[in-house]
Amino acid sequence: MERIGAVVLAAGSGKRMGADIPKQYLALCGKPVMVYCLEAFERSRVDEIVLVVAPGDRAYCRKEIVEKYHITKVSAIVDGGAERYDSVYEGLKVIHCDYVLIHDCARAFVTEDIIERSIRGAKGYGACVVGMPVKDTIKIADESGWVEATPRRDLVWSVQTPQSFSYPLVYEAYTRLQACDKTGVTDDAMVVEKTMQARVKLIEGSYENIKVTTPEDLLMGERILQFRKK
Repeated sequence: MERIGAVVLAAGSGKRMGADIPKQYLALCGKPVMVYCLEAFERSRVDEIVLVVAPGDRAYCRKEIVEKYHITKVSAIVDGGAERYDSVYEGLKVIHCDYVLIHDCARAFVTEDIIERSIRGAKGYGACVVGMPVKDTIKIADESGWVEATPRRDLVWSVQTPQSFSYPLVYEAYTRLQACDKTGVTDDAMVVEKTMQARVKLIEGSYENIKVTTPEDLLMGERILQFRKK
């Protein structure tokens, strides 16, 4: 049977949150932020989770996150790197699967449905990312702040995670990236596009699949959790 893996990134510092601890460890309705996405992957048909954390956090995450909240699918906890793409590569090097979902733990409100669509998308297309069509008109600015273009709103998506791939494709892409100029690389789809010239399919995520980045996002997250309980 084909194995499904997930690389969950929890190595960020969360500077924009303005808190004394990284955002992934902040309490949200009684649990650390990162626990919510791990529980979603635990309930899904993902076979294996590799958790990528900040250097020095492995023992804490093992005891206070994985063991405390019974996340049994975590097969390894590894140190992340200086940049996001470094952390992803560290996770990819130790996971064993045919398809892999790469997810930022700050997107705490990912659901089993989104994960399932991502798995099917990876199998069907080889490379896919979840996202949603934007609600606002988007302007492209030049370097001086003048409007340069206005793209058609119906063609513009806000990209989320998971970003999901055939494992051989994304592992080769990240291996090739090590010898490339990494300037401007902000997500996994860009790596696959840049190094493998592969096309990436956009699939539906959710407007609730927000990224917890600022204090306002924590308030929004509380509302999302309260709504789901109802």
